[in-house]
Amino acid sequence: MFIETETTPNPATLKFLPGRDVLGTSTADYAHEAAATNSPLAQRLFALPGVTRVFLGGDFVTITKAEATGWTVLRPRILAALMDHFLSGLPAVEHGATDTPPEDTDAADTEIVTQIKLLLDERVRPAVAADGGDIVFRGYRDGVVKLHMQGACSGCPSSRATLKHGIENMLRHYLPEVVSVEQVDL
Repeated sequence: MFIETETTPNPATLKFLPGRDVLGTSTADYAHEAAATNSPLAQRLFALPGVTRVFLGGDFVTITKAEATGWTVLRPRILAALMDHFLSGLPAVEHGATDTPPEDTDAADTEIVTQIKLLLDERVRPAVAADGGDIVFRGYRDGVVKLHMQGACSGCPSSRATLKHGIENMLRHYLPEVVSVEQVDL
């Protein structure tokens, strides 16, 4: 098994590509070890000293490290843990494992919410996934789109610029009802 490693715009985060399916069309973001109770893969990765966040994508795993930890030491340990996990046959996430909070929307905004989600899915999420992250729609009220950044995007120095200059401008271009975009945490 060969696992590729890619850098991300976030210097504290690397993207690992195991060359196989990780979560298919789903994603899972674990901001800390206690949140990983439903993921044998995330638990294995958090057991490594220096791992502070684990994000599982369709065909990749993104790991964020502690500031005091160097990639030179941590990267080979992550590669070994990933290989051990995939060879074990255990699932990345156990079935029925995601609890997603409800979206903050008004029923009167159903049409614009649908258009926002379509634009995010077609134009934003593929680019964000290429950098080892994901962006999740969390709500829309009074012209304000609420998004949650995951994986390499969470805590990335350029995530605020991505939201304000990239995503907000794009959404406002196509949907004049959009006034601004805000980042929210779950």
